[in-house]
Amino acid sequence: EEQLVESGGGSVESGGSLTLSCKRSGFHYSDYCMAWFRQAPGKEREGVAAINEGGSTNYTDSVKGRFTIRQDNANNIVVLEMTDLRPEDTAMYYCAAAVGLWGRWYGMHFSADDFNYWGQGTQVTVSS
Repeated sequence: EEQLVESGGGSVESGGSLTLSCKRSGFHYSDYCMAWFRQAPGKEREGVAAINEGGSTNYTDSVKGRFTIRQDNANNIVVLEMTDLRPEDTAMYYCAAAVGLWGRWYGMHFSADDFNYWGQGTQVTVSS
């Protein structure tokens, strides 16, 4: 059974850093996209960063230069390194996986409906 489990959320002050991890299990796909989404209270879910099996990445404009997504395939972990955090980054962060060629392409463009698997989420709170 495919499963995603996030960890690493917490509370930091503005300008601080956090690293989120997503451990995946039960995955046996050659084509996929792994991504981080976030959702703040009263706001729509937003794609933050994505990476595919080839290592290509995509970021939403508001986090470019501050966030880095990378994967450790040997340990089935996807990491989101967040620096220079701002209060507007406060949200619940979710790890998600889109599989297959179709899912990979649309996943890299943050099409949430094309993601097959989701984690439970981890809270990130940034205070000013």
